[in-house]
Amino acid sequence: MIDLRREGDVYVLRFDDGENRFSPEFLDALSAILDELADAPAPKALVTTGTGKFYSNGLDLDWLSADAERWGPYLERVHGLFARMLTLPLPTVAAVNGHAFAAGAMLSLTHDYRVMRADRGWFCLPEVDLGLPFTPGMSALLQARLPRLTAHEAMVTGRRYGGEDAVAAGIAHQAVSESELTAAALALAAPLATKDGATIARIRTDLHRPVLDALA
Repeated sequence: MIDLRREGDVYVLRFDDGENRFSPEFLDALSAILDELADAPAPKALVTTGTGKFYSNGLDLDWLSADAERWGPYLERVHGLFARMLTLPLPTVAAVNGHAFAAGAMLSLTHDYRVMRADRGWFCLPEVDLGLPFTPGMSALLQARLPRLTAHEAMVTGRRYGGEDAVAAGIAHQAVSESELTAAALALAAPLATKDGATIARIRTDLHRPVLDALA
């Protein structure tokens, strides 16, 4: 479901569960790995990526549809994941290998940097087409991590952004070919691995305080 390996000072965390939706099992596995990474000795940095066509399609709507009472506790877990990524004590880069939709797109925004494939995959917030308004925490995250005009367009229209469009819109930092994706992400992450993790966590906590308050 989730694979973790190390390349030099950088941990590469690969999601490998189909569409990589946030099932309870997926969230459990990811939480355990984040515990491991938080406790790992420095130097360290993190690259996350998916497998094949998907980075992550976000919420597990099939699982949620079985019981409406699941929504509240489940969204608390997802909010907790976003908050934890924003305050993780190491530099982070999302290597977006394919589709990053809805909460999967939001997960990519919790990273310090995003590299997308130029030739395949979309960044998209389709909630407007699904009839699912953003939670206050999600809305705060999107407004904090995206340029104002981009946040408005992405949230209100559900536009799909390819890699090059995402760079132009301020969503991603780079768009590269599939063969270059991991190397480009590693090139961003490796020079940051010697940064003090506790300091990074404190800076990010202060920087994102309004978002963290909304997610809580």
